[in-house]
Amino acid sequence: MSKSPTERFTGRVDNYVRYRPQYPPQVIDTLRHECGLRPAHTIADIASGTGIFTRLLLENGNRVFAVEPNAEMRGASAHLQESFPRLALVVGAAEATTLPAASVDFITVAQAAHWLEPDQARAEFKRILKPHGWCVLLWNERRITGNPFLNDYEQLLHKYCAEYKDKRHGQTAPIAQAFFADVQYDQRVFEYQQEFDFAGLAGRLLSSSYCPLQEDPVHAPMMQDLERIFHAHARQNTVRIDYDTRVFFGQLHPGE
Repeated sequence: MSKSPTERFTGRVDNYVRYRPQYPPQVIDTLRHECGLRPAHTIADIASGTGIFTRLLLENGNRVFAVEPNAEMRGASAHLQESFPRLALVVGAAEATTLPAASVDFITVAQAAHWLEPDQARAEFKRILKPHGWCVLLWNERRITGNPFLNDYEQLLHKYCAEYKDKRHGQTAPIAQAFFADVQYDQRVFEYQQEFDFAGLAGRLLSSSYCPLQEDPVHAPMMQDLERIFHAHARQNTVRIDYDTRVFFGQLHPGE
């Protein structure tokens, strides 16, 4: 049985923390220049996970409510409170954040909007946003073609990951278009890269929600195939995964 979105990353948190991509600095620059983001603004970072994007907001000086339903993921970001007293960890979901009405200037959803119930989430976002507040959806979208390694890695996912076709978030633009259906929004795209040795590549694979874990019978052959692909394409003992970081932003209360 397929896990619910709130449970899908349980058991993957260590790999998620160590091997998931960060976000390029142009993302925060864009929010500053296009949306007027300032340190004084309060942000709800929805489905904040292990705090990868949350940290960038905190480093910008913002007060952040990190809303995350998965206890293991939320716990992985708790250490941020030691350095950033303006962080509040919130047990909640996009559709029911528990935050007060008109309480935040920005809502961000990093690498998670494809898991939301869009109508319910949009209604909740409108409720907690202040007038003229901004909503930001962003993804690191892994490139699936472009060189022999990326081609072989993509084939491995199709071969061993039964849920990959349905769960891969490669079509982010239609998700954003549907979410912002009744308001104007903009998009920016930036390049990003990760380089991995084999241990890093394995961790990156196992951080994905659709990837079979050790108890699955296809796990061992999948890892053997991954090692074969790595050694076929590694240069100086590393391979590179390329991303397009896509940032969509708009105001959910137009004209107010």
